[in-house]
Amino acid sequence: MLKIYNSLSRQIEEIKPIHSGEIGMYACGPTVYDFTHIGHGRKYVNDDILRRVLVVIEELKVTHVQNVTDVGHLVSDSDTGEDKMEKGAKKAGKTVWEVAEEFTEYFRKTMKDLNVLPPTVECKATDHIQEQINLIKTILEKGHAYETDEAVYFDVSSFPDYGQLFGQTLDEKLVGARDEVETETLKRNPADFALWFKRVGKFADHSMYWPSPWGDGFPGWHIECSAMSMKYLGEQFEIHTGGEDHLSIHHPNEIAQSESATGKKPFVKYWFHSIFLMVDGKKMGKSLGNYLRVEDVVAKGFSALALRYYFLSTHYRKQMNFTWEGLNSAQSALNRLNELVGNLTGEIEPDGWSAEGEGYYKKFVAAVEDDLNTPQALAAIWEMMKSDISDQAKKNLIAIFNQVLGLELGTIEEVEIPVEIKELMKEREKAKEVKDYAASDVIREQINAAGYQIKDAPEGTTVVKK
Repeated sequence: MLKIYNSLSRQIEEIKPIHSGEIGMYACGPTVYDFTHIGHGRKYVNDDILRRVLVVIEELKVTHVQNVTDVGHLVSDSDTGEDKMEKGAKKAGKTVWEVAEEFTEYFRKTMKDLNVLPPTVECKATDHIQEQINLIKTILEKGHAYETDEAVYFDVSSFPDYGQLFGQTLDEKLVGARDEVETETLKRNPADFALWFKRVGKFADHSMYWPSPWGDGFPGWHIECSAMSMKYLGEQFEIHTGGEDHLSIHHPNEIAQSESATGKKPFVKYWFHSIFLMVDGKKMGKSLGNYLRVEDVVAKGFSALALRYYFLSTHYRKQMNFTWEGLNSAQSALNRLNELVGNLTGEIEPDGWSAEGEGYYKKFVAAVEDDLNTPQALAAIWEMMKSDISDQAKKNLIAIFNQVLGLELGTIEEVEIPVEIKELMKEREKAKEVKDYAASDVIREQINAAGYQIKDAPEGTTVVKK
């Protein structure tokens, strides 16, 4: 059975469904105020592998719910700063609704490029305002929240376990929260968090607002995940995913408000967190010039599936450092693997299985069931492809492995060649026409150094990613 690291218990645990044969899985989705970058891509590829293993290997029915945050997420997770959606709208010179639609579509396209399966249910915060209001009412009625002139706040002191969630002490959380709190706040406690912002003060001109029992306003960020996950998965479900940035504030807040509303029923059994992606050893940021989107990777001549392969080469709980050299190696490995699989003969058998390949299947399954050890799973595929079992057995196994890793092994991808490489190709052709073979060889080396390989053939010359 699949075992994963549970961030809440800080132990590796076997996944055991609450209801036989079924798994509820909620993923914290994007805040759609800006472009999706490759760091986001890594997180959602990890979620995708988890879901695929549950379905293909464990043979479970997975209901995968993922939210779209299109209101209420402030620049700081601790209720300070402006709303990210409002900030994105000002930057783009558009309405918040236009920005939300644009970047939601961009997110979906990025996920499709990375071959991430769409969720069973995609739910927008703005489509579930009433569900959030109803949940806030329940929390207030049970004495876990209070109303001020500026907002409705959750009272963390009313939830005794708040300080122990994910290994933090309450003192640590209070210090961190106190550093974030603005002087004019009416919070009783620095760690208290907003369930509903009123359209007053700094939010008096907020463009997204709805009527509520506490006046016109909009929901805080944290409440949407509790309201929507419980609507579609129930008051208790198995798996909740997110990035490591959710460990200190967002996910403890989700647990506190959810369990306060339901009478302290355990909200989620297993918490699955992906570690951040670094770029050239630094945190990704536009100011550092290392902010990358999938389309930036493709423009450099790499495929989105090579980026997916690259992500799988590092365990999801280890910090990954993206480099162009590393991606080039991943592209080369994927190209070679595709070539080997493409050369296999025979057809995939209807039952998708062959006893001849059982040993390699077990190695692959042992890897993915061991806390999603994707580097070891890739190693098992390479070992199988280099073995002397029949092509038929290999094809049957690849069909299964493709379902789990989503790499579409055996397909030859069209990779976009950068403009500068195309220009070098033209210069080389000119040099060959005048029989300047020395210049032609120099240009070939330049192309090789850039990570591309020239293939001369009677029918013409082509260039491919190495």
